Amino acid sequence: MYTTILMLHSWLRWVALLAGVAATIAALRDNTAPPAASRADRWGLILMITLDIQLLLGLLMYLALSPMMTAIRENFGAAMKDPAARFWAVEHITMMMGAVIITHVGRLIARKSASGDSRKMTLIICFGIATALMFLGIPWPGMRAGRALFRLP
Repeated sequence: MYTTILMLHSWLRWVALLAGVAATIAALRDNTAPPAASRADRWGLILMITLDIQLLLGLLMYLALSPMMTAIRENFGAAMKDPAARFWAVEHITMMMGAVIITHVGRLIARKSASGDSRKMTLIICFGIATALMFLGIPWPGMRAGRALFRLP
């Protein structure tokens, strides 16, 4: 089960990154009035749904399935001295949770915006920050906790 969840989580990151970049670009190009459904709204919804699924899969691994996280939780103090373990225990989850929260808050604030300009700026900032956090929180190959770009079963 762990391997399946890990593979889904790994592959779904590409959908999340694509949605983050697309939502940010769509927000930059958006010139519709606040009540209208725009490309930025649609891409933002895809981003939010994808991040929510990523969060659920990640928490399932973090709290229950990952043998690495079980070892880290058993000796958290020692894990903080190891850069790779610290990345998984603190940095990865913090940046990804930040991306989820900023995406949700940004969409909510943008929906309540009175003007198109404030809505557009809110979406640009929130989607841009969320996308940047995702890029920073991914364990790219060559990093201290790097992983393969594409996990295969």
